[in-house]
Amino acid sequence: MNTVPAPAECLPQLEAAGDVLARHGRSFHFASHLLGARHGARAARLYAFCRRVDDLVDEASDPQAAAAALDGLEAALRAGCGGPAWLAELRELQTETGLSARPMLDLVEGVRSDLGEVAVQDQDALTVYAYRVAGSVGLMMCSVLDVHDRRAFPFAVDLGIAMQLTNIARDVGADALLGRRYLPADWLGAATTDQILAPDPGLQERLRAATARLLDLADQYYASGEAGLGFLPVRARLAILTAARVYRGIGARIASAGYRSWDQRAVVGAAGKWGYAASALLAFGLRPSLHSQQALHQVALHRALRPVPWG
Repeated sequence: MNTVPAPAECLPQLEAAGDVLARHGRSFHFASHLLGARHGARAARLYAFCRRVDDLVDEASDPQAAAAALDGLEAALRAGCGGPAWLAELRELQTETGLSARPMLDLVEGVRSDLGEVAVQDQDALTVYAYRVAGSVGLMMCSVLDVHDRRAFPFAVDLGIAMQLTNIARDVGADALLGRRYLPADWLGAATTDQILAPDPGLQERLRAATARLLDLADQYYASGEAGLGFLPVRARLAILTAARVYRGIGARIASAGYRSWDQRAVVGAAGKWGYAASALLAFGLRPSLHSQQALHQVALHRALRPVPWG
């Protein structure tokens, strides 16, 4: 199968996987130390792949070149050969873990949707986007962590969706600068990204209400994600719980700032991360449900994903 080579200006500079995670994924890098050497190294390699896919759009100077790069990447993933040099590391990870190409292709499709102006219309479209760019990563993490029980997959997807919804709540202004509005129009009204960057008092109230609603939705997905942690190996269980608690902490910071994120960005500092790690450790020891495999998934959370991507 012929592949379309990625234009040179769209190819990210090769960087060691651990360095990519440390520089771009600080919250997960903090929690990844709990995974153990083998799973931690695998998680870093997966994160590096996802970051590089994302950078094909976010760091491209030409949308057409970015689209061509994504086309080339998709063709290489489908063919199992060719593509940019950094795919070699991913293919080693696939051989090692049995990682499927399907969630990778979903990730590419999600990143592709960020080309040009973005204006999400409703909650279902938001859910589909969050699955593609983050829920798909939850599916990939199952293979990375040697979890092959299919009952675990919907919970892993939900944790990824929850984290992406938190990212969106945090980055309302930063995304608007890029011409992207992920807050659904049927929550917010037909606000443009220019209006979001300098909102009048009425739009400010709608932005606060929509962001609060977004974080409430994220909490539903976090709760589902935590309900499925028992399918993970013990060390991974604590690491992922810690990462989830740190991410939920970002939402708490947004709430404490009055849901204002169009001109500021919530951050959880080192002290806060250690605090959330301590709370995760306490819950890990005191909540038997975190170690159970009896949770039933709430199918309504995946209403927009039918048929579900993992078959």
